Formats: sequence, structure tokens, C-alpha cells
Amino acid sequence: MKIAVVTDSTAYLPEDLRKRLQIHIVPLAVTIDGQDYDEEIDLTCKEFYEKVRGDGPLPKTSQPSVGQFAEKFNELNDAGAEGIVSIHLSSGISGTYTGAVQAGELADTLDVRVFDSEISCYLQGFYAIRAAEFAQAGASMDDIMGELVEMKQTMRAYFMVDDLSHLQRGGRLSSAQALIGGLLQVKPILHFVDKVIVPFEKIRTRKKAMKRIADMLAEDAAKMPLEASIIHGNQPEEAELWLAELSERLPDVKFTISHFGPVIGTHLGEGAMGLGWVKRKTNN
Repeated sequence: MKIAVVTDSTAYLPEDLRKRLQIHIVPLAVTIDGQDYDEEIDLTCKEFYEKVRGDGPLPKTSQPSVGQFAEKFNELNDAGAEGIVSIHLSSGISGTYTGAVQAGELADTLDVRVFDSEISCYLQGFYAIRAAEFAQAGASMDDIMGELVEMKQTMRAYFMVDDLSHLQRGGRLSSAQALIGGLLQVKPILHFVDKVIVPFEKIRTRKKAMKRIADMLAEDAAKMPLEASIIHGNQPEEAELWLAELSERLPDVKFTISHFGPVIGTHLGEGAMGLGWVKRKTNN
């Protein structure tokens, strides 16, 4: 059975990796000053942050339509796919997952399995990468879905933002939480719980917040082999410095650097930093 893997643009997977593993993308979009952009296609990460600096209104973000998913699924079916594994950002912050489910129900000649990553960014990408590797190795749909469910048991991600107002204005964090963070001048560590973004701990400084996240990674790295991703909001130099520090401390962890692109960056703001990890397959 030929199985195709689909994800959405918020996985922020590099184009060369997508091509090598044959991972297909359905883009989310941002609207800036009345202009619509498909992220990862019409607008680079750097261009996005340059466009939205200042005190203007937040860009609007939008999920793919059911029709976009149906078109992609049909295209893959025409290319010979008999099954599709479609992996998407958390259903608690976007309707993208639901759109994929609805499109899958319309695909009579395809076995479409839609997976709610309950997270986003490169951590969502970890699922897509693993699914594509399994598909290329000849695994069945059930085997792939089982692996994704197993991965979820060890998936961890923590991030911090410079300004909570983006999350509050975008409806991803309550006004009270944003107000408290602003008054105390804290750098709260955030994470996903039950598919939504909630505070994990309040830390006084950015440096201490990053150290706390790194310490949690080290705790898990002592128990199992891990792959991890540093994710930044237009802070490539800081990400590289953190990578060097973490690689020296945890040489057995396989690291990548990724970014918060336009859709997720709209809600986190420039300067956000994150770190996530999952148990690595020992044959990687």
C-alpha cells in the first residue's frame, strides 16, 4: 500500500527535508494590511517579522479550507497514494485538524487517517518525519498511527515569549494571565496541556527561563535517547548560541534549529524561544 504523509505549514519543515521524505504541505495563511500570504510559500519568516514590527494591529491567521485539503488528497490519490496520514497542529488552537478530518471523510477511494499532534512547530514536524520514514520503510497505516501515539508519550515542549500581549490579543491566553505577566515583568514558561497553551512556571528573567527548560531536557536525556529542536522567533544568533551550549552539555541529544513562522509568530511575537524533544528511535 502506497502511503502519503501530509502536514501543514506550521510544522516549519525545511523544503529539502520535505522533498527527501516526500512530506506534503497544506499551508495556513496570514493577512497583513489586507494582503493574504500562504506561509512558507509567499512569505519568509524574516520578511514576516519585518512587516509586523510596531504597534499596528496583529495579522490575522486562517486555516486551510476543507477544499484545500480535499484537493491535496485527490492530487495524492491521482499520483498513486492509497492511504494518507495527515498530521496537524493542535486542535485546541486551530480548526486545521477538523478541516483535514472533514476532507478525509469526502475521500471515498482513500484511507485517510488524521492525527492531532496536540502541539505545533517542529515538534509537530517530528511526527511527520517519523511517519514518512515509516511509510518509506513499508509500514502499514496501523503501524504508523501506532508509532505516532507512542511518540506522544515522550513529546515535551516549553517556550517563552517576550510579550504576552500577542497571545492575549490573539485569544490564545486569558487577559488575566497576560496582565499578571506584564505587571510582574516575568518571563513565563508556557506549554501545551490538553491541546491548549497554558503557563507552566513564572520565571523572572529570560536567562533563567532558558536554563530551566534546558534542565528539564537534561532530566529526560538521562532516561532515554532524545531528538530535540530549538525554535526561535527571528532570533537565529541566540538559537545558535543556545545550540552550542546545549550540545556541549548534552552531546548524546540530536539537535535541530527551527523557527516560529508567520502563523505561530503572530501569536507568540518576535523574540519567542522554545525547546522541545521526543524519544529518538535508536536506529536513527
